[in-house]
Amino acid sequence: QVQLVESGGGLVQPEGSLRLSCAASGCILSVYWMGWYRQAPGKQRELVARISGDGTTDYADSLKGRFTISRVNAWNTVFLQMNGLKPDDTAVYYCYGRISAVAAAAAQDYWGQGTQVTVSS
Repeated sequence: QVQLVESGGGLVQPEGSLRLSCAASGCILSVYWMGWYRQAPGKQRELVARISGDGTTDYADSLKGRFTISRVNAWNTVFLQMNGLKPDDTAVYYCYGRISAVAAAAAQDYWGQGTQVTVSS
């Protein structure tokens, strides 16, 4: 069984910063991509950013320059540094991992439970 546990969400004022963390644990063989998606009320879930095991990154175009994703492979942990936050960034942020687990036939996608980020004055 694989679990992803997020932390770091909360309430922040516009132009503020937050750092999200997500750690994968369980019977893990390999962690390929890790990243973040978000879902605002009434909208579809969308990619925020993701990072591969060798450090290749992929960002939503609209968030480049404000958000930075990083990863510590030894900890199976991914971080999302969010700067210059705007009210439109308000959403539930979900951690994602493409992970090969023990006794699994192939790598699968795993999701965290989500953490709320609210940007408001």
